Amino acid sequence: MELRWSEEQLELAEMLGTLLARHSDSGAVRKAVKAPRGYDERLWSTLCEQVGVAALTVPEEYAGAGYGFAEAAIVLEQLGRALTPSPVLSQVLVTETLLGSGDAEACARVLPGIAAGETVAALVWSGTTSWPSAEEPGTGEPGAGEPVAELGGRLSGVVENVLDGDTADVLLVVASTADGPGLFEVAAGATGLSREHTPAMDQTLRLARVSFDGVEATRVGGDLRDVLRRVHAVGAAAVASLQVGVAQRGLDMTVSYSKERVQFGRQIGSFQALKHRMADMLVQVETARSAAMDAAFAVATDSPDLLRRTSVAKAWCSEAVSAVAAETIQLHGGIAITWEHDAHLVFKRAHSLGLLFGPAHLHRATLV
Repeated sequence: MELRWSEEQLELAEMLGTLLARHSDSGAVRKAVKAPRGYDERLWSTLCEQVGVAALTVPEEYAGAGYGFAEAAIVLEQLGRALTPSPVLSQVLVTETLLGSGDAEACARVLPGIAAGETVAALVWSGTTSWPSAEEPGTGEPGAGEPVAELGGRLSGVVENVLDGDTADVLLVVASTADGPGLFEVAAGATGLSREHTPAMDQTLRLARVSFDGVEATRVGGDLRDVLRRVHAVGAAAVASLQVGVAQRGLDMTVSYSKERVQFGRQIGSFQALKHRMADMLVQVETARSAAMDAAFAVATDSPDLLRRTSVAKAWCSEAVSAVAAETIQLHGGIAITWEHDAHLVFKRAHSLGLLFGPAHLHRATLV
């Protein structure tokens, strides 16, 4: 298999990159994270109306664009490169979960709104990193709240670190039931539902604590065991694409700075030692891109070794973006640790994405 985007996919990347360069520069990103929803709603509308970012993975029968995960991966990489706060990741996960549930009625009720950008949905899945064990998928990790349980059509429990959990219009909740993990739809204004924004080190990711106290919910589909394994793999692949974009941003910033900063009467980029370090950064970025592309194709083609390929990508990309972010800080010198410079945004996002949907060591453990 050849790892290469098609001409149409490259045009999508170029169009989105141009749009984000105009509307999601450093000042716009800093302003967006302080907005009520944690992102620029006007830019989100533009992305949905002009590019269709929320509709890419939604089938045409549900008013979507009918593309696949490969196109979503391209969008995620560009958003990562611009450090743009947006609910795209949440929408990809919700769409995958709904389609996997096999509940056509729920899909018809929720997906058209997501595709149009009019509805933002969140996947509420117990656990800090949403890491599903092989024995009981979706139960999360110890100490990450009280896993949500269903009894008599009502949900109780607490879930930490839910992407877009406090601002979403619809919640899809993974909960324990008598016959295994199940999926439930909960309205944003349901009685007994409490949602609280939890500020994180990475301000470009919107996280929330969601509590359920006898909340009325609608069951969606049946047993989710196989579905959750695939959703977790899709989440890992999606985050890997974001990581590639962040790493590219760090490399671009560093190379640009090395051409401007003068020390000892020379541009610092002319020193051989720094050239070698930036060359190593380029290797990290390009190898991460190859791994993320392989994971994207694995998801798009529903590969039989999907879990292995997405775990390879997440493990490699997590360590690559961490290394690039560290070099970005060091090669910028003292200016990189100031609030006014974007290097700290790259550093913080690199570390937060390294944990989301499983840290590198857990993904490596699945490959043994």
